[in-house]
This record gives sequence, structure tokens and C-alpha cells, in this order.
Amino acid sequence: MADQIGTIYPPELPSTVPDYAQWLLGQGAGTWFSITSTAVQHQYNIKRYKPNGDLDCDRIFNVENNGSIFDTNQPYQFIPVSHCAKCRIVQNEITFVFNYIGE
Repeated sequence: MADQIGTIYPPELPSTVPDYAQWLLGQGAGTWFSITSTAVQHQYNIKRYKPNGDLDCDRIFNVENNGSIFDTNQPYQFIPVSHCAKCRIVQNEITFVFNYIGE
């Protein structure tokens, strides 16, 4: 089982990763994801961390309009395929798609 930590099973949460971050299993290795609201409606700051806690990306994303409201204060779960350009999150059985705004 020790050889599966960081791939199937999350490693211990590094101190550099927020305690509300979520582990998302990936191909070869998983990553930590966190999301916070911004001052701009429908825009969110999503960060991805490597298993060891190093910051991999820190970007602003727009959520696609699907007729529902995403609320960071309610339970949610990052799902595949999520990366530094597009993230998917399920909340209340609704899939929200977040797209990187770009430079």
C-alpha cells in the first residue's frame, strides 16, 4: 500500500496546501485542488498542488453558465478531467465546468 500513496491514496496533507483542498486521483499521480471565490461574480481562484505540496498552478477561472449557482460554502467534489486550463466540480449532483481565463 505504501507504494500507492500519492497515486491512488492521498499523501499526508502538506503544510503548504490549504486544509480544505481536495485530493484528485490522476494518471500516474494525483494532485491537490483548492477553490476560492473572488470579488468578481462567476470567477474563482483555483490552485493545483503537486502531491508534495508544491504549487503547480494558481489561476482565475470563469464558471460556465449552466443555470445553477456554484457555492464554495456548500459541499463539492473536484472530478476528472481537471487541470490548469479546465476544472470540473460536482455540487448537488450538478457538474460545473470552470475555464481558465487566460492572460
